[in-house]
Amino acid sequence: MAFPARVKIVEVGPRDGLQNEQQPVPASVKIELIDRLSDAGLPVIESGSFVSPKWVPQMAGSAEVMAGIRRKQGVSYPVLVPNMKGLEGALAAGVEEIAIFGAVTESFSQRNINCSIAESLDRFRPVAERALAEGLRVRGYLSCVLGCPYEGEVAPDVVAGLAADLMAMGCYEVSLGDTIGVGTPGKAAALVERVAHEVPMDRLAVHFHDTYGQALANIYAALDLGVAVLDSSVAGLGGCPYAKGASGNVATEDVVYMLNGLGIETGVDLDALVDAALFISQALGRPPSSRVTCAISGKRAA
Repeated sequence: MAFPARVKIVEVGPRDGLQNEQQPVPASVKIELIDRLSDAGLPVIESGSFVSPKWVPQMAGSAEVMAGIRRKQGVSYPVLVPNMKGLEGALAAGVEEIAIFGAVTESFSQRNINCSIAESLDRFRPVAERALAEGLRVRGYLSCVLGCPYEGEVAPDVVAGLAADLMAMGCYEVSLGDTIGVGTPGKAAALVERVAHEVPMDRLAVHFHDTYGQALANIYAALDLGVAVLDSSVAGLGGCPYAKGASGNVATEDVVYMLNGLGIETGVDLDALVDAALFISQALGRPPSSRVTCAISGKRAA
């Protein structure tokens, strides 16, 4: 199959990327990061999470962040919502899109959201229903789709069934997350092909971590099948607190560079994106994980 002519990049750095930082990241830094990312042309920027600060202290200031960002016309700023209380907070903050998230193995579900898979679906149904009634868009995430830190390999049939459940709740898109980054291109392609029997290809997204250095290859395999929505994280921020050794998401700059080379449109300005990556890396006091940002900043300094 031919590659898509255009790809939508869902930037997850301000939420998925920053939620695992050890040091507190001030709301002012998050606001500037989000504004820089929207100025760089990213169409979707996951901007916060309305979860208990006890569980995810880095997301405690999400309401302040949502109040402070400069919302651009045509840019979506979704937030993660785990339950009805989170949805109330998100509605009060004036969000227009939420994301709900579930795991595909019982062990990860228990450790990540403290309930079984069935319980998580029961919890999400009324949240999605209320959000849709309020005019919000709802996106679904599935984690550990290519492997679980506790249970190992995951059957594609299980992922496909849960993806169908999220679609039935009214999710306009389902993102398949390789949370611990164990996937390889063949397995990623086989999973996407299987899930596409339940969820139309144009409503599927992929979300790869780069733990074993396979993320770009996995994205290439998904593109080859017609997937046109990619989750990625500026500067390669992120990880997973419940999966030891799971490094960050694939860096948005590396994805954009590859897509530019393939002649696939994104609408993203790579230089402005690199500036955003350098900004947040400096704020965190460490170099970016992105090879492209390191290369471009090195050329600039030369």
